[in-house]
Amino acid sequence: MKKFFMLLSLAFIANLSINSQTFNPAPEGFDVSGDGIKHGKIDTIQYYSATVGVNRKALVYTPRGYSKSKKYPVLYLLHGIGGDEKEWLIQGKPQVILDNLYAAKKVAPMIVVLPNGRAMKDDRAVGNIYDGVKVQAFATFEKDLINDLIPSIEKKYPVFKDREHRAIAGLSMGGGQSLNFGLGNLDKFAWIGGFSSAPNTKTPQELVPDPAKTKKMLKLLWISCGDKDNLITYSQRTHDYLNANQIPHIYQVIPGGHHDFKVWKQNLYMFSQTLFKPVDASIIAHYSNAPLTDNTAASAIPASTNIPGMQYPEVLPDNRAFFRIKAPQANKVQIDLGKKYDMEKEEDGSWIVTTEPLVEGFHYYSIIIDGVAVADPASQTFYGMGRMASGIEIPEKGVDYYLAKNVPHGQIRQVRYYSDVTKSMRRAFVYTPAGYDANSSVRYPVLYLQHGAGEDETGWSNQGKVDYILDNLIAEGKAKPMLVVMDKGYAVDPDAPKNENTQGIRGLMQNKALEQVFIKEIIPTIDKEFRTIPDRDHRAMAGLSMGGFQTFQITLSNLDKFAYIGGFSGGGMLQQVQDFSKLYNGALADANEFNQKVKLVYLSIGTAEPEQMYRTVNNFHKELEKAGIKHVYYESPGTSHEWLTWRRSLNQFAGLIFK
Repeated sequence: MKKFFMLLSLAFIANLSINSQTFNPAPEGFDVSGDGIKHGKIDTIQYYSATVGVNRKALVYTPRGYSKSKKYPVLYLLHGIGGDEKEWLIQGKPQVILDNLYAAKKVAPMIVVLPNGRAMKDDRAVGNIYDGVKVQAFATFEKDLINDLIPSIEKKYPVFKDREHRAIAGLSMGGGQSLNFGLGNLDKFAWIGGFSSAPNTKTPQELVPDPAKTKKMLKLLWISCGDKDNLITYSQRTHDYLNANQIPHIYQVIPGGHHDFKVWKQNLYMFSQTLFKPVDASIIAHYSNAPLTDNTAASAIPASTNIPGMQYPEVLPDNRAFFRIKAPQANKVQIDLGKKYDMEKEEDGSWIVTTEPLVEGFHYYSIIIDGVAVADPASQTFYGMGRMASGIEIPEKGVDYYLAKNVPHGQIRQVRYYSDVTKSMRRAFVYTPAGYDANSSVRYPVLYLQHGAGEDETGWSNQGKVDYILDNLIAEGKAKPMLVVMDKGYAVDPDAPKNENTQGIRGLMQNKALEQVFIKEIIPTIDKEFRTIPDRDHRAMAGLSMGGFQTFQITLSNLDKFAYIGGFSGGGMLQQVQDFSKLYNGALADANEFNQKVKLVYLSIGTAEPEQMYRTVNNFHKELEKAGIKHVYYESPGTSHEWLTWRRSLNQFAGLIFK
């Protein structure tokens, strides 16, 4: 259970590029035909090119199990300046690489077209391959590809004909073609890859004249090169421009890589696994590998979560984090951010490491010194992961809804009370909006806001920035002034009999003792101590993860107390039931009655959440739809089970309630 809660509490990896020391090459044998696996088929086809005025050849790979009754996406895979349609087949072994990936169920079924990218009547790779006429033929191929080859493939093979199911990639001269043609025809291609792209690659400004449009239309842009390749400057300049314009992409620099098929085969192995599947920031981060440069180091800034005056950890422009820890007597030091990073020892006894890019937002982390996890003395600490841990904030670009602004500010107040249910003292934190003490005649609605597993009642104010979010919303007139109550999400009745229903994960998320604490103690205490409007129409409850499940359990069992319900990465229906209407003692049975009584049901989930969590919340959303229960459903793009998902959700939810 501890491992489960740690996974739910940790943020997941995301964004643009990775430090070279974390690069993982393709596994040994990835390009060797496996024993006992089924194979795809390579065919040679001819098509008439009106562009060139002759019949031209291309190779076509169809996957194992290919059927004319199915439809397939297509990858157009281009060769280099000295090759032709057979170059990939002879030297790159794409059929072997893809056969192995199909056997391992790592790629989506696709057709791969290997054309001759030299669009001229005599398109053989003979004579002076650098002759101006032959070089120009590579540019002419754009017209041949769009007007002749693609229509021919779509006529001869059962393929999808939309841009979302069409990819283009290539090596060297073909890499330049892929970037030029793909980015120049975003109505035709949504997946683009340039492997060691050659000098024929257009300037970044020509490739991406409209960054906003490019960002909107791309599914995936992959740029890669070996660090020993003399042509790397063309990939680097494109990467730098994309970074400057905040266009997500994979930039992979292969350590020790030259301008050869050893690099390009790895490119195909990895690139093909990303195609025609959902792509989020964690996928981009997994495959990216951008070495730290002097310019990048110069623009690093201390994390805002550092203790004042402490330089490290630093946040780099591409969202990597640089850590330096002084531990001269240690034998091994790691940074644990959910993924562990081995640190390197410097002569002065300091240990350093640069992570891969991190998702924007808040992350827990620990230092592991010779196997013992400790907090970073240079960082503020936060209760998460079931203990005190360090934290690092990666600034979210282009937003300020959870930052301190020059607006009237509320206060976070502490309330202690004795619980007859748990036979113990308990603590709650209460946000009071700006002006609460100035006018004693004003009464306020109340939002009860719950934390997640492994965290406590300090989570929303420390990690969640609840006060800044509410301050800013209220100042902008986007939310009603309200009280926000944050109590501990754990409660045990020492007199209650121990049974399976009160143990484990379900016992925490459907905690009857906590429900009794809320109904009999927390709500009456808040209504007594603060100027509330003490009726259901002015009372809301929401929570993240575990707190979201608790919210649905408590509110749906007490609809006489709550009119607004919110679950952030948490909802209802933990158990499999045949009859949805019987959940929560039939609270959802009559949709019309429920919709009249409950003013808002809100559900949210991050698009990069762990599969089981995403499926649980999304399935509950679908069941609500089928049952006719009105609700708001939001998916936070690119975020996982982490505070950025929940900050975004609170920002939306708080703006919808009490109106």
